[in-house]
Amino acid sequence: MKFLSDFRLLFAALWLGAACFFIFVARTVFTVMPSHEMAGTVVNRTLALVNFSGLAIGLILLIATFITTRNTNIFLLWSERFLTFVLTLTCAVSQFVFSWWLLSLRTQMGRPVDEVPLEDPLRIQFDNLHEYSVWLLLAGMIAAFLAFIVIANRKFGTAKDSPIDFQKQFKI
Repeated sequence: MKFLSDFRLLFAALWLGAACFFIFVARTVFTVMPSHEMAGTVVNRTLALVNFSGLAIGLILLIATFITTRNTNIFLLWSERFLTFVLTLTCAVSQFVFSWWLLSLRTQMGRPVDEVPLEDPLRIQFDNLHEYSVWLLLAGMIAAFLAFIVIANRKFGTAKDSPIDFQKQFKI
């Protein structure tokens, strides 16, 4: 089952890397694009990719945790399941709740967000929801990082199950 562990480790790392890369892309796009409205469109589409990939990867990782082996630490197994569930949930809530809600607010504003006064109730609600969505992404990234650590540190089987027994090879 080492292969399955490596597979889960790779998927967790891929999503975590994509989420980290998204943060740098979002910051860069807002400094390079001619308008914040255009930059927001690019960031929204990129965030959708991160969220949908997080949903897919999270579900795959969650299903893979049910393919267990003997001698697994039950605490680490359930920790991995919980953290993977948190990752999947944060991606789902971000994509299907916050993104929709922010789009609805932008539509209600009827003009680019930067042109709406800061004291406007819609702008205040938009800014608050945006901040919550950032915290939600951060929570998903922390869960993915902790799941990565748990997956990397889980031990499968015993030394007897190892294809290479170093103790036999290096006896004096």
